[in-house]
Amino acid sequence: MKIIHTILPVVFLLFFQINNAQKLVTGKNVAVTNTESGKVRGYIHDGTYIYKGIPYAQANRFEAAQKTTPWEDVRSSTTYGPVAPLMTPTTEVTDEPEFVFDHDWGYTSEDCLRVNVWTPSIDDNKKRPVLFWIHGGGFTAGSSQELPSYDGENLSKKGDVVVVSINHRLNVLGFLDLSAYGNKYKHSANNSILDMVAALNWVKSNIANFGGDPNNITIFGQSGGGAKVNTLMAMPKAKGLFHKAINQSGSFRTNILEKEDTQAIGAEVLSLLGIEPNQVDSIQNVPFDKLSAASTQALKNVAEKMKAAGKPVIGFGLNWGPSRDGEDLPYQLFSKEAFELSKDIPLLIGTTKNEFAPFANMRFIDATDEEIYAHIKNEWKDKSDDYIQAVKKAYPNDTDTKDLLDIDTMFRPGAVVQANEKSSLQNGASVFMYLFTWQSPVFDGKYKSLHCMELPFVFDNIQRAQNMTGGGEEAQVLATKMSQAWISFAKTGNPNHEGLPTWPEYNSKNTATMHFDTSCEVKPQLDKELFSLVENK
Repeated sequence: MKIIHTILPVVFLLFFQINNAQKLVTGKNVAVTNTESGKVRGYIHDGTYIYKGIPYAQANRFEAAQKTTPWEDVRSSTTYGPVAPLMTPTTEVTDEPEFVFDHDWGYTSEDCLRVNVWTPSIDDNKKRPVLFWIHGGGFTAGSSQELPSYDGENLSKKGDVVVVSINHRLNVLGFLDLSAYGNKYKHSANNSILDMVAALNWVKSNIANFGGDPNNITIFGQSGGGAKVNTLMAMPKAKGLFHKAINQSGSFRTNILEKEDTQAIGAEVLSLLGIEPNQVDSIQNVPFDKLSAASTQALKNVAEKMKAAGKPVIGFGLNWGPSRDGEDLPYQLFSKEAFELSKDIPLLIGTTKNEFAPFANMRFIDATDEEIYAHIKNEWKDKSDDYIQAVKKAYPNDTDTKDLLDIDTMFRPGAVVQANEKSSLQNGASVFMYLFTWQSPVFDGKYKSLHCMELPFVFDNIQRAQNMTGGGEEAQVLATKMSQAWISFAKTGNPNHEGLPTWPEYNSKNTATMHFDTSCEVKPQLDKELFSLVENK
């Protein structure tokens, strides 16, 4: 009895301490650390140190980013900073898709060069791998806070890694080429990508103060973010600032604009705004809505001129994005020179099974089999049977007739080309390929493996993004496996771990591809015939 009476107070005390431990810790002297511009203060949530909205650089409109002006006091950094102005108003949303994506639009400002950090600790002298996230939205939209998936807390905690995300300039603000009008605007065609270089330099200089290792940085991004990863891999100025790369659904853009085209767009914008070349600086004072309208019209006008001259308009049509300016980006993204520049960078690359196809085919949700086959016949003519057989070979377990329509042939082909080219480099770093095939149950499963669907799994944010995932146990089990693969890759350059079957390095012969689903399995490329049909359509 005496022993029991002795133990009980101790047990009670421990129970009391655990249940009264603060899940959220804030205060004047909480989570304070140094940056090269001054001290910042974040907060601690469930043991994770979190910092939001730290300036990593500053820039005048259309000018290259410069280091941030230092501050004297401790800068509070507990909420997301401003996001880049968007050319399409964020109020233009559709009910059901908006439910699925659950955007946080934030607030806009041209002073948007901000970085967010999640880290397990700032004062234990550990050097953790750094995962540097680049958001999607093409090169025109998006932000580091746009989707609930982007929150880095769970990934940081689970992997004992530092997660970083950034905002940077977009659309006309990030890519308007005014290089023909003076040295001030020499880099303007690629300012958006140079912002990312500035952010990586910030990480290199400061991340040790956040518990991170500046010599072990993995850049990763999805959709437009994946295209930005590819761009950085082709950029000499980014060499040495990262050590591994992950491209998620980002190989749709294999070519970038040439300087003569971007300068033509710049000249057209000035003309539409009524600005003479010798008065180019006045563009800095043009209201963004007026600038946006003029730049949108300029893209249309130049696209028509290019078509009339027999020049191809690449990608999804003439739009904002990086260009081969001869200095900051001297190579095309899929050129031999670009692949050689990044041959020492291990690459994890993949796509989702359906990408945008479910959106494109929503009109067939309640269609009969006869209507779907008639549509295929209309699209593929005498190759209809070949198309059907190629889809069934690629995905033999699909049984619904509409599945014949909902296959991505836009994003994955570029990923396969990139993986083949990179894996063939002599003495090059390893390549690992994946295909995300898990189907969301949300809204009766009609969104399938939608574009962005893998994001909650990568970040281990199933519950935060339950509007997209459904939040079920099945999804969480897969998220545990998939997020660990990203963590393992960030640590070692190899995504293998005990929770997955052996994942071989990819090459053009074995075409080894990890299929992420309720049951994860490595398969060879099964869609070669399908891609061949699409290419020769």
